[in-house]
Amino acid sequence: MTGSYWIETLGCPKNQVDSDKLVGTMVADGFVPADSPEAADVVVVNTCAFVEEARQESIDVILGLDSVRAPGARLVVTGCMAERYGSELAEALPEVDAVSGFGQSLTSPTITGVPVSLSMKPSGGPAVPAFDLLNLPRPRSESPWAYVKVAEGCDRACGFCAIPSFRGKQRSRSVSDILTEVEQLKAREIVLVAQDLAAFGRDQGVGERSIVPLVEQVAQHVDRVRLLYLYPSDLTDSLIDAICATGVPYFDLSLQHVSAPLLRRMRRWGDGRRFLDRISDIRRREPTAAFRSNFIVGYPGETEADHDQLLQFVESAQLDWCGFFSFSREDGTYAADLDGVVPEGLMMERLAELRELQDAITWARRDALIGSTVEVLVDSVGRGRSHREAPEIDGVVLLDPALEVGTFASVEILDALGPDLVTVGAWLGDDDDE
Repeated sequence: MTGSYWIETLGCPKNQVDSDKLVGTMVADGFVPADSPEAADVVVVNTCAFVEEARQESIDVILGLDSVRAPGARLVVTGCMAERYGSELAEALPEVDAVSGFGQSLTSPTITGVPVSLSMKPSGGPAVPAFDLLNLPRPRSESPWAYVKVAEGCDRACGFCAIPSFRGKQRSRSVSDILTEVEQLKAREIVLVAQDLAAFGRDQGVGERSIVPLVEQVAQHVDRVRLLYLYPSDLTDSLIDAICATGVPYFDLSLQHVSAPLLRRMRRWGDGRRFLDRISDIRRREPTAAFRSNFIVGYPGETEADHDQLLQFVESAQLDWCGFFSFSREDGTYAADLDGVVPEGLMMERLAELRELQDAITWARRDALIGSTVEVLVDSVGRGRSHREAPEIDGVVLLDPALEVGTFASVEILDALGPDLVTVGAWLGDDDDE
């Protein structure tokens, strides 16, 4: 079977890496990219299953693509929802031609709807997948930056997270394989990602600090190295030094909350004071460091005092970027049966209060950059990023459209529009065009 394909990717950057690798297999099978889902012979949805909202979005996208696909085109669902809910998903969505777990072909007309595991072969269960997404080659990056997944799975047991149940235990790639992929991508900025990035190599018995030599070696091949998803207890002095040495002092810290009792209920490490001390230490070392984090609001047992602690932390930490997410009950997790459920209305009130506070902080930190000169990577026409902005999740720097895509430029910040910065020659659009 040959023809054209369309892949719709939902969820996190790690899913985007999986999609890139699936593209490689489809191209190897003789398929070519379609201009639109309506023109494709195979339409693929790479789903997210992290929380209920993401699962609903995945279902909505599946049904939306079913309504526009061409007669005779195959609709294939893969990704986290396919792996976690394979049989149930196939039964609930008769519109779908196949539900394909990790490591299964997307183009064979005989693919089944039985999920498989990349991490192990269950006793009496499905066979090991025909290919391993983690180590498949990828096409050259179409943008000046690219994500590189360095490990799959997670060994932690956070109370709210079901990822280990369908992504499996952590298994790290070899440094040589990662460097080969970095070379193949031909990108100027590499963004390293994993479920537990700082734990890279721990499963291989090479020590808990192998993330540091990895960062150092990747930095020898590209202009920028950025790290996403760092567990706070693994943010060692040597890792901080390695990050700062890359010229991208950007720290994406997975904090989730600051109340010590609530963090223990989450089966997590740390507390607000430890987090603030670490952030302050990094800022002393590197005043231009940028910080991002995420927090769960409404975890079972969260009290008003816990919420107030989080508000105080957000005010004190002055993070550049921050995401707040309502607790989502996930079957099979420790938190699924905890008492102290927070009413949805109260959860929404807390979310709104935190988001309003953080928006004001983010805008103020962006305003503080007016008049400064920053080095940006030109991602696309009229759009770029300094070290303070991770691709796709943070603001951008609006640039003169004459700047060449894929190059670096030193630009002066003239203004800030919320999360975005404005430079000389930037085109801001024309209201009359709308």
